[in-house]
Amino acid sequence: MGSVKMARDKRDSRWDAHREERRVQLVGSAIAAIRRTGAGIGMDEIAAAAGTSKTVIYRHFGDRAGLYTAICESVAGVLLAEVRRATGEALSDDRLGPRAAVAAGVDAYLRLIEIDPELYRFVVHRPLLVQGNGNRRSADTETPDPVNDLVTVIGDEIAVVIGDNLHTEGSDGHAAARFWGHAIVGLVRGAADDWLARPDGTTRERLTAHLTDLAWSGLSGLASHVQEVQQ
Repeated sequence: MGSVKMARDKRDSRWDAHREERRVQLVGSAIAAIRRTGAGIGMDEIAAAAGTSKTVIYRHFGDRAGLYTAICESVAGVLLAEVRRATGEALSDDRLGPRAAVAAGVDAYLRLIEIDPELYRFVVHRPLLVQGNGNRRSADTETPDPVNDLVTVIGDEIAVVIGDNLHTEGSDGHAAARFWGHAIVGLVRGAADDWLARPDGTTRERLTAHLTDLAWSGLSGLASHVQEVQQ
């Protein structure tokens, strides 16, 4: 009996691995199709690009919301890795400081938008879900938003960078660093959305400089203020 169970477990493991591999393939195919066709792509086009049917896609993801979530998680993973890499490299360079880390994180976020504008629109504006039920409000409230999860993670990590490098000691200082971290993410996301929606010739490098100037002028003064209050 034991050998039969082990054989069944091995078959189940192989099948699980196959399904996960197929999910990854379908997500990659969908992302490539979004880049080619644009953010308004529909399920029929996604299925055709993958060389399969919507039924097969739904078998792997449940529904279009499941596919959307999987695509967002893939994009979020890439973005988070890039932000971590960029800020980490800046912080590890003794010639640079926390200001450079903020600039590097901002630039990493904007670079993804510059390289993949249609993919960014697809993730942020959720057109695939709106196509499914024809209702923007319903699409925004009925499906979990992986973008918000990503924003939370990035905000928390920026807060750590701020707290570790601007000497915001004490409980008030740590709370302030957390709020500032999330405020910076909101600042960058809002400006990035406008930059993409209303192009005016501003380069990524220039926008990075503008946002870094604004964020850093506030951070450097506020961190000192927190120290003075606590003393």
